[in-house]
Amino acid sequence: MPERQTLARAQRDKRQGKAPSTQAGEFIREEMHHIRAGKHGARSPQQAIAIGLSKARRSGVRLSPPAPGRTSNQTRRKAQRDLQRGQSGSGSHPNPRRSAATERALEREPRASASSQALSAAARSAARRRGSASRSAAARKAARTQGHGQRSAAARKAARTRAAH
Repeated sequence: MPERQTLARAQRDKRQGKAPSTQAGEFIREEMHHIRAGKHGARSPQQAIAIGLSKARRSGVRLSPPAPGRTSNQTRRKAQRDLQRGQSGSGSHPNPRRSAATERALEREPRASASSQALSAAARSAARRRGSASRSAAARKAARTQGHGQRSAAARKAARTRAAH
């Protein structure tokens, strides 16, 4: 069950008109905190992200399942189930024995998967799978959504980086 603060942050993002992926980011953030705090582990950063996305869908975030061909059919079906569960608002509670079994399995996994090194490696590998035009467009969009102060700080950093090379 997600923490109340996480749900509140995701709902604030929704009110502000932010994308479902941004809303889901709050649940992923919570998952990373849980791993770092030693509550449980994960086999990889991707598994931690998947757990966060699943929680987000089940909590009502309208995050569409991955397109066919992007992941396995099993993963896509799980995402569709999670999305339906979150949208239906059914009051059914998870089976406590199943929850406990999941928790025990995750407790055996390593904690290093939420380290900054592991996350940056995962981000780099994800970026490599995208084309340069897509990466460039994402950077331009990020620059547009920053405030003036952050933009000028980023420009100064870029200038320093260019001067160093």
